[in-house]
Amino acid sequence: MTGPFNLEETDHLLSTTRAVRKRLDFSRPVEREVLLDCVRLSQQAPTGSNTQFWRWLIVNDPAKRKAVAEIYGRGASMLNEFKQNVPPEDHQTTRVYDSADYLVEHMAEVPALVIPCVVGRPAPDALHVEVASVYGSILPAVWSFQLALRSRGLGSAWTTLHLAWEAEVAELFGIPDEVMQVALLPVAYTLGTDFKIAKRQPPEEITHWNSWSED
Repeated sequence: MTGPFNLEETDHLLSTTRAVRKRLDFSRPVEREVLLDCVRLSQQAPTGSNTQFWRWLIVNDPAKRKAVAEIYGRGASMLNEFKQNVPPEDHQTTRVYDSADYLVEHMAEVPALVIPCVVGRPAPDALHVEVASVYGSILPAVWSFQLALRSRGLGSAWTTLHLAWEAEVAELFGIPDEVMQVALLPVAYTLGTDFKIAKRQPPEEITHWNSWSED
């Protein structure tokens, strides 16, 4: 331990918080207080201009979960198009798309569907800096939420297919026009907790020092 935290535990949390789909436990309910604890921790994430315009919609009603799942399922064709472009030798990405297909088929069975939102949305002609500011004010909180889930034995996956029909989902739940949905997280306890470190490029291959032409 070389700092204020146990680095072994912290690094393990950060390096094994996977996008969980096939190992979600559909049979075990997720307690309201556990979800609120994770939201509470997410509120400590940094946000642009200290605005804290985070909002969370948690769906655990079976009928409403089914309605969301039906909308989400319309994105299956997009997944198939993406999957066709994956090189045959890229087995890891192929497995990711296989698990994405599995989630489409089982989304309605997930105990809790969480839709993180932010009050305000960029104008169609917004500058890049404005768009980055809006998303930068909600994405850190969502990742904190997912880390908090993992530390409690739950899993999640960042999904966005439903955003192709964001207005329809907003109407389903009465979400105001000025509130922007940014993702859909299926949340459940996981079947086992032994998630592995994923294969990634060495940091030396993706890091530039002082100039884009310098490694």
